[in-house]
Amino acid sequence: MTTLAVALAARWPAPARALVVEADPSGGDLGLRFSLSSTPGLVSLAAAARRGAETDLVWRHAQQLPGGLPVIAAPPDAEQARAALSALVPDSTSGLGVLRAAADQSGVVVIADCGRVDTGSPALAIVRSSDVVVLLSRAHADDLAHLPRRLPAVGRWSPNPVLLLVGNGYSTAEVARELGTPPLGRVPDDPNGAAVLCGRPNKLRWGRSGPEHSALGRFAHKVATELATREGPPIPVRSRPQPAPPLTPGPALGSVPGVPAGSVWPDGLRLAPDPGFDHHDRQGGQAS
Repeated sequence: MTTLAVALAARWPAPARALVVEADPSGGDLGLRFSLSSTPGLVSLAAAARRGAETDLVWRHAQQLPGGLPVIAAPPDAEQARAALSALVPDSTSGLGVLRAAADQSGVVVIADCGRVDTGSPALAIVRSSDVVVLLSRAHADDLAHLPRRLPAVGRWSPNPVLLLVGNGYSTAEVARELGTPPLGRVPDDPNGAAVLCGRPNKLRWGRSGPEHSALGRFAHKVATELATREGPPIPVRSRPQPAPPLTPGPALGSVPGVPAGSVWPDGLRLAPDPGFDHHDRQGGQAS
C-alpha cells in the first residue's frame, strides 16, 4: 500500500498539492526507505495536535522525498505508531482533526496509508472520514475468499470504496462477475517503477526520468485522475458516512481452482479464516 500511496500522490493531477501520511498501526516504511529523520513526523504531529488543529499544522511536520513530495512518516515501531495514531484521532466517531482540516483546504489532497484495517485499528477513524477509500487485494482464490465478507463492512465505513487488484490471478472481469462490483484496475508488475518509489537504487530517478515514465507511475496517474473526480464534499465534524447500498453478488463461479471443496459462501467462494483485510504491501512493489 505504501508504494502505491506514494505513486498516487506523486502523480496526482495538477494543480492539487498532495501529502502522504503513513497511518499504518503496524509501523511505517518511508523513514527507513528514504533515510528520513525520526522527527518531524507522525509522532511530533500527534503531540502538536493536542494543542490545536491549525490547518497548516501538517505541513510543519512533513518531510520531503527526493522528488519534493511531502510525507508524514510513521515510526517503524508498531507500538509507537499505534500510540501516535491513537493520540491523533481520539474521536473514533469522526476521525477528524488535523488531517481532515488539511484535506479540507482548497487544492490539497491527503493520501493516508492505513495499512491493514479492521474494527480494532486506530486508523479506522481516518478511513471513516475519508472521501474515497482504496482497497487492495490479490486476485487468487484464497485472497478473493475474504472479500464477500469485507466489502459490506467497507461500504459501511465509506460511501465511496474503490477496489484495485494486485498481481496475477483471476481477471478483472471474473472478479467483477464474482463480487458484483468492478475493480477499478490492476496494479502493474513494475519492479523499476516500484524501486524508485521505494528509494532503492534503480535506473529510474525522481525528476526527468521519474515515476511519470514508469508503468506504475502511468497507472497511478490514471487512478489518481479517476479518484479526483470522486472526491465528495467535506464530511461534517460529528457525522458518519451513510452506509453504501449492499453489493449485489454476481453469478457464482462453478469452481475456484486451488480452494478445497467444502461449505461455500453464497457467491461460490469457500469461507476462509478472516485475518483482516490487508491494505499494506511490505514488499514495496505495492499494492496501495
